Amino acid sequence: MAGDSTDEARRQLLALCAIPGIDRSFIARETRSRGAISDLLAGRYVERSVVAKRACRLIETARGTERARLAYVDEQLEHAAGVGATLITALDEEYPANLELVFNLPPLLFVRGRLSPEDARSVAVVGTRQASRRGLSRARAMATSLADEGVTVVSGLAHGIDAAAHEAALQAGGRTIAVIGTGITRTYPGENAALAARIAASGAIVSQFWPDSAPTRSSFPMRNVTMSGMSQGTLVIEAGSTSGAKMQARLALQHGKYAFLSRSLAIEEPWARSYLKRHPGRAIAVSAVDDVLRHLHPPERIEEIAEQRRQLVLSLDG
Repeated sequence: MAGDSTDEARRQLLALCAIPGIDRSFIARETRSRGAISDLLAGRYVERSVVAKRACRLIETARGTERARLAYVDEQLEHAAGVGATLITALDEEYPANLELVFNLPPLLFVRGRLSPEDARSVAVVGTRQASRRGLSRARAMATSLADEGVTVVSGLAHGIDAAAHEAALQAGGRTIAVIGTGITRTYPGENAALAARIAASGAIVSQFWPDSAPTRSSFPMRNVTMSGMSQGTLVIEAGSTSGAKMQARLALQHGKYAFLSRSLAIEEPWARSYLKRHPGRAIAVSAVDDVLRHLHPPERIEEIAEQRRQLVLSLDG
């Protein structure tokens, strides 16, 4: 993308993210659409919202802390480099096209492994940590079929459905991405460290948090936002009414993406039936992988949509 993606600009972007209380999604929206961090630093911004005004006030108030924030950023970058992680920001060409299309996109991603433009043809496969044998079997079957069709399987590295989906995609020789709720230097749960290493070797581990961040109550819902954003749709295998997987299905619908709900889920869970009724055409009951594949776009189409979005923002700015 056009604009300033130098190392110094990226440091400045991360330093803005280190301002307490700043809305990171606002920073991402502005920098991704305009391609320069200098505008924000100078108090120029496109978005006209309460969030934007508050963020710019915080930026102005924090000017005297820039040196300390840059020092913190450099420390965090060293931590990331220590585990072989790279940084992708909203300034960079490599920023995932699917993620660019959501309103609450993160401005930074630390990555162990490698993201590919082909990952735009992806589906998140999610579900409960306390999965039944039937649920685990369905997760494996769907992830295997998606991988066989060249679809990147995205999940959250949790116990249960997530781990089963990652494992099946790896065994099928496909790509899988784990979006985690901790910093990139940590693995949660620790028992999945070996699985995480295998994912990083052929796919990617992705974190939107500072590299040394511990898991918190809020970090996992934030992770679900990014997992939904990185995918064309979310496939929920098995999930109760309080599950994070249900929340991710809701996020997918808010993002204008697909909520694919397994047929058994639609039969057994009232919330799933409600989603199917309230969101026809976007909430879809699925029995086999073909029910998912027919709704997916090729990566080139996703990039085209993202570019159209960027051009629209620039024309409105002008």
